[in-house]
Amino acid sequence: MKGRQITIKDIASELGISASTVSRALKDHPDISTKTKKTVNELAEKLHYKPNVVALSLRHSKSNVIGVIIPQLIHHFFSSIISGIDDLAYANGYSVMIAQSNENYDREVSETHAMLASRVAGVLVSVSKKTKSFEHFKNLEDKGIPVVFFDRASKEMKMDKVVVDDFDGAFKAVDYLIKTGCKRIAHFGTSQHLLIGRNRQNGYLHALFKNGIAIDDSLIFKCDDYDEAWFLTEKLLKSDNKPDGIFAVNDMTAIGALQSIKDMGLKVPEDISIVGFTNGRISTMTEPPLTTVEQHGYEMGQIAVRMLLNQLEKEDEDYEPETRVIKTDLIVRESTKKIKKK
Repeated sequence: MKGRQITIKDIASELGISASTVSRALKDHPDISTKTKKTVNELAEKLHYKPNVVALSLRHSKSNVIGVIIPQLIHHFFSSIISGIDDLAYANGYSVMIAQSNENYDREVSETHAMLASRVAGVLVSVSKKTKSFEHFKNLEDKGIPVVFFDRASKEMKMDKVVVDDFDGAFKAVDYLIKTGCKRIAHFGTSQHLLIGRNRQNGYLHALFKNGIAIDDSLIFKCDDYDEAWFLTEKLLKSDNKPDGIFAVNDMTAIGALQSIKDMGLKVPEDISIVGFTNGRISTMTEPPLTTVEQHGYEMGQIAVRMLLNQLEKEDEDYEPETRVIKTDLIVRESTKKIKKK
């Protein structure tokens, strides 16, 4: 701790109690025992703890603007999240400042600096595919600006998060494909440093395991957009490694695979079944309509705002970060076969 300002979290770690308990003890809260208050105050004095005056000042002088950083505006999922954010923020007297990282780490960092300069009340963020360091979000927190992650979150950062149950959503999708008769299911996934990438792939693997199907690494690919999926599917269909089902990490990837299959004169789902993940509007406009996993984006946006407002209503460091998990629903359409009756 030498050489830097002592924080409430340092005291909490030293005593093996929560930061919330330390904060309440320092404020002489009636819910905290006299013994705990004495222990906390003695250690605070010994460590020369002083409240972060800069953070407190910022917290009480911010605007009524909530900053939102998303990877890309064009996706229906993110637009539905923004709709949920904006509706609830407006109802609570806040306006929304939206920025997109465009899947670029440096731009994401730049946007956090812009949010800080704008003195936003707090930031809601879904990280870019390229983000592997999260110090720019820690910087916001250190300056007294609360951060809530949604959808794409950092496991390492001790901040509020709202995510969908990616593992279960993927499991249900692949389990359904297996129940319709598919035995060689390819997975078109995303970067494994992203939690959604790992969780969706693990859900895929678990469904294979539970149904007694051997895992074939040659059917697992890093492929997460329309163009990549089109070319990869064409390559697979011309090889000896042809799958009879594809589970894609998102709808646009699934649609790229679907179009490639049709362009090669094959039929969906007669020759190959496909399941996506998102349930964007475009999933109902394909031919055939796409079976997919509903992520409930609007609900996610509203929960993210509630979590942020909850932080703003509490005083400095007087909260414990939480993770909210939203259940998914499998939406069955015509890109998959019907479950075979036994």
